[in-house]
Amino acid sequence: MSDFTVNAQARDDLGKGASRRLRREASLVPAIVFGGKQKKPQAISIPHKDLSKALESEAFFSSILNLSIDGKEERVILKDLQRHPAKPVILHADFQRVTKSNPIKITVPLHFVNEGKSEAIKLGGKASHILNQVEIKCLPDNLPEYLEVDMQHVKVDEIVHLSDVKCPNGVTIPALALGADHDQPVATVARKRK
Repeated sequence: MSDFTVNAQARDDLGKGASRRLRREASLVPAIVFGGKQKKPQAISIPHKDLSKALESEAFFSSILNLSIDGKEERVILKDLQRHPAKPVILHADFQRVTKSNPIKITVPLHFVNEGKSEAIKLGGKASHILNQVEIKCLPDNLPEYLEVDMQHVKVDEIVHLSDVKCPNGVTIPALALGADHDQPVATVARKRK
């Protein structure tokens, strides 16, 4: 789990027009922090350049973040991010407060390992990654930065499913609790075409 700190300011000016002014005139990203017992949602603003820089790291999306709002720190996760469709501009961010005792659902990336050691790939098979991220459920202290998918022993025409992904202690994949129909394929090794 990486250690990221995001500095923010509380804001009272709400609405679409206020958000546009923040982005255009002050280079700030409007955001909201929600969740947590007996805490109301709070509107905040974050410097665009700081958030943009933090988003360059893949770990930012699947880490517990230290959100400093006018000097007061809260532990949060990034729940949603809206970007402009054509420009490199972040339009809005949603952060969810986390506590040590409440499990969270979050999407983490999948890292495919040992493809170079796979006999099927050495013999000309081609690995195809069907999923590149998966939703997990865990306590905040158990949150992994990513899940590994070991491709070393996958044979030609064999499919790796969600149930084959090894999760650390305290981490589950909620889709698997919904039944066998939700055990999606994650990767496969296809036969070389002649």
